[in-house]
Amino acid sequence: ADLYERTAQELAQQGLGCECLGGGRLSHRPEQRKIHVYGYSVGFGRADHSVTTEKLKAQYPDYEITWADEGY
Repeated sequence: ADLYERTAQELAQQGLGCECLGGGRLSHRPEQRKIHVYGYSVGFGRADHSVTTEKLKAQYPDYEITWADEGY
């Protein structure tokens, strides 16, 4: 929630708006080139982790990127 609030404020100062579509967590293991997306936000609910995963795959094509709805 803190990250979203800060980002929303910065965007508002530029005349832009945003909407939080949910939250989650990342487990990043750079030495193994792995990122795992999981969990949810208590305040914002669960994001669509498949969308997050596709965005990460585009940015990190040499990583193994996985997701699960389980976990907090």
